[in-house]
Amino acid sequence: VPEHVWRINLDTPEEAQQNLSFGAADRWWEQTDLTKLILASNKLQSLSEDVQLLPALTMLDVHDNQLTSLPSALGQLENLQKLDVSHNQLRSLPEELLQLPRLRSLLVQHNELSQLPEGLGQLLSLEELDVSNNQLTAIPTSFALLVNLVRLNLACNQLKELPADLSAMKSLRQLDCTKNYLETVPPKLATMASLEQLYLRKNKLRSLPEFPSCKLLKELHAGENQIEILNAENLRQLSSLCVLELRDNKIKAVPEEITVLQKLERLDLANNDISRLPYTLGNLPQLKFLALEGNPLRTIRRDLLQKGTQELLKYLRSKIQDEGPGPNEEPPVTAMTLPSQSKVNVHAITTLKLLEYSDKQAAEIPAAVFDAVGTNPVATVNFSKNQLREIPPRLVELKDSVCDVSLGFNKISCISPELCLLHKLTHLDLRNNVLTALPEEMEALKRLHTINLAFNRFKVFPSVLYHLPALETILLSNNQVGSIDPVQLKGMDKLGTLDLQNNDLLQVPPELGNCENLRSLLLEGNPFRTPRAAVLAKGTAAVLEYLRSRIPT
Repeated sequence: VPEHVWRINLDTPEEAQQNLSFGAADRWWEQTDLTKLILASNKLQSLSEDVQLLPALTMLDVHDNQLTSLPSALGQLENLQKLDVSHNQLRSLPEELLQLPRLRSLLVQHNELSQLPEGLGQLLSLEELDVSNNQLTAIPTSFALLVNLVRLNLACNQLKELPADLSAMKSLRQLDCTKNYLETVPPKLATMASLEQLYLRKNKLRSLPEFPSCKLLKELHAGENQIEILNAENLRQLSSLCVLELRDNKIKAVPEEITVLQKLERLDLANNDISRLPYTLGNLPQLKFLALEGNPLRTIRRDLLQKGTQELLKYLRSKIQDEGPGPNEEPPVTAMTLPSQSKVNVHAITTLKLLEYSDKQAAEIPAAVFDAVGTNPVATVNFSKNQLREIPPRLVELKDSVCDVSLGFNKISCISPELCLLHKLTHLDLRNNVLTALPEEMEALKRLHTINLAFNRFKVFPSVLYHLPALETILLSNNQVGSIDPVQLKGMDKLGTLDLQNNDLLQVPPELGNCENLRSLLLEGNPFRTPRAAVLAKGTAAVLEYLRSRIPT
C-alpha cells in the first residue's frame, strides 16, 4: 500500500503548497478524515501497522488478497464498523480485534482458520459474522454473548457439534451450518425465537431437529443428510415455514400432518425413499413448488411428475375425492341417472371445473360429455388415453374458460384451427401422438406457458413456438428434431425449461449458450459429439458456459 495512503489524514495536500485562491469546495483545511478504505482484489501479502494512522475508518475492505496475518494495530480503529478480510490466507485473527467496540460486520470466510479467538463474544455490537469455508473444528463458547448477531455463517468447516449456548443469540435470524459433520442439533437451539432461516444441508443428521419456539422459522434446508423419519410432532411446531428442503435423504414416508404447514410454498423431497404420499398434500393452499423425482412412488405415474407442481396437486386433490365414495367406485347407475351423466363426472365439472373423459379408448368424445357442461365454466380438460385422431371440434365451446388441455396418448396427426381459438390456454399436453407439425395459427395462444410434445414425430423444431412470448416450458423429447435456432430461442425471455432429449441433433449451436434464462436444458440421447457427456452431466449452467466459450469471436 503506498505510504501516502496511510498518511492521507496527516499530510498537507499538494495544492496547499501552491499559492492558489481556493473556492469553497476546495478548502483542504476543512477536509474530513478518511472513513472508508477499500484495498480488495490486489496482491497484498501484509498490512502495515500504519493503519492506526486512520482512526476514523468505519470500513476496511481487504478481501481477495494474499494476507497471512493481520496487524495488531487494527485494534486501535475504534470507529470500525465493517471489516472484510475474506478470501485471504489467514491462519489466525489477532486478539486485538476483540477491542473494536463498534464492529458490526466481520467477514473472514475463505481463509485457513482452524480456530477463532476465545474472546470473540466481546464484540457485542456484531450483527453479521461469516466464518464459512475455513477449517474450524469448534466454536468458542463466548459466542453466546453475541446477542445482537443477526446473521451467522458457519458453512463449510469441520464442526462435529454446535454449542448449546448459541441459543442465547436472541436476535439471530439466519444460521448457516451447511457442509459440516453435524450429527445432531442441540435441543436448546429450538428456543431461538428470532430464527427465520436455518441451513443444515450436507451434514450427517439422522433426524429433523425439533423447534418448539421457532415460531418465525420460514426456511429449513436439510437436504443431503441421512434423515429417515419425518416426525409429525416436529412438523406441528413449524407453522410459519415457507420452504422445507429435504432432498437427498432417506425419508420413507410423509406424515398426513404435513398439512399443518399452511404457509408452505416450496417442498423439496427429491431423491428419498418415499413410496406413497398423503393425498391431503394437495390441499396446501400456498404450495407453488413440489419436487418428488427420484422416489419409488407407487401411486403416482412418472409422466405426472413431469407435468409440474400444479398438475400434481390437482391429481392429489382429485384422489381425496375419490377416496370419498370408496376406492374409485363410480356411483351406481339408477333410474334417476340421466344417460348423458352416467359416464360424465358432473360433480367434477361443478366443483373442480374439470371435464374428464380419459382412459376410455374412445375414437371420439361423445356429445353427452360436452352437453353435461351446460353453463358451467371449465378450466381443465382431460381427454388423454383414447383413440382420438383429431382435436374434438366442440372443444371450442369452452374457449372462454379453459386454460389446461390434456390430449396425450391419442393418435392425433394434425392440429385443427379450433384449438387455436382457446385464447386462455396456459398448459397444452399433446405427448404421445403422431404429430409432425404445428399450424402457424397457434401464434394466437399468447398465454401458453407450457407445451408437451414429447413422443411425437417432429423432424424440425416447430417454428410457431418461437413466436409464443409467454412460453416457459417446452418438452420436445423423443422426436426426430435435427436442428434448433439459437437466435430465435434467445428472444424467448420467459423460457426456463427446454427438453430435447432423444432427438437427432447432430450439433449444438454454440450461440445457444447465450440463452441465459434457461434453468433446465436437457440434451442427452442425441447423436452430437460435443458437448461431451461429462459436460452434460454437470448441469445446465455448465453446459451454457461451455457453449458460450465456443462462440467464435
